Amino acid sequence: MEKSCSLLIHFDKGTPALANEIKEALEGNDIPAKIEAMKKAVMLLLNGETLPQLFITIIRYVLPSEDHTIQKLLLLYLEIIEKTDSKGRVLPEMILICQNLRNNLQHPNEYLRGATLRFLCRLNEVDIIEPLIPSIMNNLEHRHPYVRRNAILAVMSVYKLPHGEQLLVDAPEKIENVLTTEQDPSAKRNAFLMLFQCAQERAINYLLTHVDRVSDWGELLQMVVLDLIRKVCRTNKAEKGRYIKIIISLLTSPSAAVTYECAGTLVSLSSAPSAIRAAANTYCQLLQSQSDNNVKLIVLDRLNELKSSHKDVMVDMIMDVLRALSSPNLDIRRKTLDIVLELITPRNINEVVLTLKKEVVKTQSGELEKNGEYRQMLIQAIHSCAIKFPEVASTVVHLLMDFLGDSNVASAIDVVVFVREIIETNPKLRVSIVTRLLDTFYQIRAARVCSCALWIIGEYCLSLSEVESGITTIKQCLGDLPFYSVSEESEAADSSKKTQQANSITTLSSRRPAVLADGTYATQSAASETAFSPPTVVQGSLTTGNLRSLLLTGDFFLGAVVACTLTKLILRLEEVQPSKLEVNKATTNALLIMVSMIQLGQSHVLPHPMDNDSHDRIVLCIRLLCNTGNEVRKIWLSSCRESFVNMLSDKQLRETEEIKAKAQISHSQPDDLIDFYHLKSRRGMSQLELEDEVQDDLKRATGEFVKDENDANKLSRVLQLTGFSDPVYAEAYVTVHHYDIVLDVTVINRTKETLQNLCLELATMGDLKLVERPQNYTLAPESSKQIKANIKVSSTETGVIFGNIVYESSNVLERTVVVLNDIHIDIMDYISPAVCSEAAFRTMWAEFEWENKVAVNTVIQDEKGFLDHIIKSTNMKCLTAPSALEDECGFLAANLYAKSVFGEDALVNLSIEKQSDGKLSGYIRIRSKTQGIALSLGDKITLKQKGGN
Repeated sequence: MEKSCSLLIHFDKGTPALANEIKEALEGNDIPAKIEAMKKAVMLLLNGETLPQLFITIIRYVLPSEDHTIQKLLLLYLEIIEKTDSKGRVLPEMILICQNLRNNLQHPNEYLRGATLRFLCRLNEVDIIEPLIPSIMNNLEHRHPYVRRNAILAVMSVYKLPHGEQLLVDAPEKIENVLTTEQDPSAKRNAFLMLFQCAQERAINYLLTHVDRVSDWGELLQMVVLDLIRKVCRTNKAEKGRYIKIIISLLTSPSAAVTYECAGTLVSLSSAPSAIRAAANTYCQLLQSQSDNNVKLIVLDRLNELKSSHKDVMVDMIMDVLRALSSPNLDIRRKTLDIVLELITPRNINEVVLTLKKEVVKTQSGELEKNGEYRQMLIQAIHSCAIKFPEVASTVVHLLMDFLGDSNVASAIDVVVFVREIIETNPKLRVSIVTRLLDTFYQIRAARVCSCALWIIGEYCLSLSEVESGITTIKQCLGDLPFYSVSEESEAADSSKKTQQANSITTLSSRRPAVLADGTYATQSAASETAFSPPTVVQGSLTTGNLRSLLLTGDFFLGAVVACTLTKLILRLEEVQPSKLEVNKATTNALLIMVSMIQLGQSHVLPHPMDNDSHDRIVLCIRLLCNTGNEVRKIWLSSCRESFVNMLSDKQLRETEEIKAKAQISHSQPDDLIDFYHLKSRRGMSQLELEDEVQDDLKRATGEFVKDENDANKLSRVLQLTGFSDPVYAEAYVTVHHYDIVLDVTVINRTKETLQNLCLELATMGDLKLVERPQNYTLAPESSKQIKANIKVSSTETGVIFGNIVYESSNVLERTVVVLNDIHIDIMDYISPAVCSEAAFRTMWAEFEWENKVAVNTVIQDEKGFLDHIIKSTNMKCLTAPSALEDECGFLAANLYAKSVFGEDALVNLSIEKQSDGKLSGYIRIRSKTQGIALSLGDKITLKQKGGN
């Protein structure tokens, strides 16, 4: 058994002091030396030493000391040492300390009295405490509150001992009298706590007698009152009406701790709308009044719980919750936005969007470092609002388009994706969005933002003026052609250098043509070729360089997007422009731009040449402009938009399915009791109690009180630990709850003998930690014993619990050991399916450093079937749209995501291909921030992917 002790100090026993040295220091008259010697003795005892030879020395030389520090250390020493023998009887020498304790309890110094009373709270030996009871009771009337409050705690601890009620028969009555007359808040709290734990009826009577004065009591006493109310209402729900009034009166307490506990108690006891509204109001007030970020996060968690169970009440509190955005902490802001976005209704959407717009404008000040990240969160929130309620899009889209050139690339990407979605879902805004986009396009500096903006220009510039403006804008952002200057003499320069190295020929004197920067030709003497430099990039002007500067960094994917956009604009120009001359002119300019990009990609002025995909795409655009068919025109001008519309509809469908999945599926049993609310007697019931009755009836009708227990799932968690032929049979029921694992082990003695000192010894491997030490039990013949073991979990990693059962029997001198089967704690108990955006998935995939690559090895031959099997086996959520997984094409790629109870993210990418023989091949890549989850998930997938159970 663990020893109880109030002192935990690290002590290095590398060079422990000898007992003789400590003894000499204790026998001396030097007070500081005695104090140091007592400290050493206490720390050695805490580290497992016994030091029996010091007891008499301490009794003789330390006990009589008047120094308060020495007396305090003496009490710690007496708390640690063994006070009983192996049979549980008090050691005879312990009688020597009783007189000293009695003297301390009668000492004129208040500190010694209080410290001794505190020591008695941790004493379990009745033989030592019994002679001290009169002195303890006398201290209840001491003039100093420090002594009185510790005397009350001592009375409570003595009363709770196995035979304490016999030692202190009238203790509850005396403590009740003390409670009535006591003025000190701490002593009053301790007295009420004693009645609460030892004589609950007296505590209830006192509370109901002074119900009008509860709001005037101290904070400490009010907290104990709330504990009492929670306990009483759990055991007797019919009584909660009389206590809820007390809770509501305490909601106005000046103490933040009391109001927080009141709100939590109110929510746990009542589901009436007025009670929930009062609790939500309290939480919102705490959110504004408390400056500690941790407190704000805890309060937001409580509000989130209220949102899940009482959404209709929380909708009215949305603006109060939004005030938490004034905090500079990003975690608080993120949680606040998550709560608010699920409470939006047509009634409050305008107010919410107006507040979010004001916050976006504030981020432009640049005073805080993380303004860019906060702006991104706000843009995503506004995006979500505009998707749910398209009518508000017109009020925000133009404001957000100012941030297309934001230095925070992620924020700018969110804006352009938002604009792309709004321009499709809100046709009335198309003209204004296109005009604004063309005006602000030159401000964009990020390649991904440019690509998306160019796609919007290519798809939604429909009128003649818009198409012409789009072409002009792209030309201006590309700057003057060509992108670099080339001189043919540079080749001659290279050859001349080779010639000089070989010392074989002299410099040529012929004249050759050269292409200048403006595209004209000139001649130059080869004799002066060494003065020429190799091909150089021609930079555009500062005002027209965003597309040009990105192309000159080697981003040819953007070049391919530019070519596709120009192609779409030219094709649309052919439909809206009656003048063939203008169309031919625009086509020629577009072809010149595309050819220039190909020349740039094939030149040596950039470190990397153009990739094949981009080259093929640009060449395709050139061929298309030279010879256009109707079918191809239809594909380019219509099919792209149709695909985008399908993508949006798929996204909307998935969001709807997720909302339905979150909704609670509830039902009531056919034989449930029907309680007719209107036929009930309402006499003596408050309005709150009436509301509570209605809410309880509604919950019962919708089946919220019905819990579906899966017995098969329970049985699957029972693990056999020993064999049927072992003398001791053991099996364990494993319960995993977030950070705790509880093993409920049933041990059966299958022999005809009594087993003594039976002990369940466990050990762990991985991030698991045993909470308590094993105890010894005595097991009668053919009897059983339930043993519980608690284990703490600190990370998402597959752990192993192993051990053995050790016992002694009468006919065997040595201890018998039965080895137990290992218990493997499954990672699936820690992770649950979760959802994140594609951008967030990509960001995490790039950031996470741990990757586990598992080769596909399965008998399953259907790609979709294998994906479903992996999803089921790993308890993850597929983020890839169902439409992308439908058709049979011989290969499949999908992203899976899950989150652990510890807040860790698990990312999985599945890439498989069907071979000619029908088998699947490919890889499953797992990424996470920690090594444990990557390895554990990999092991799980390796085990399960063959298609087994």
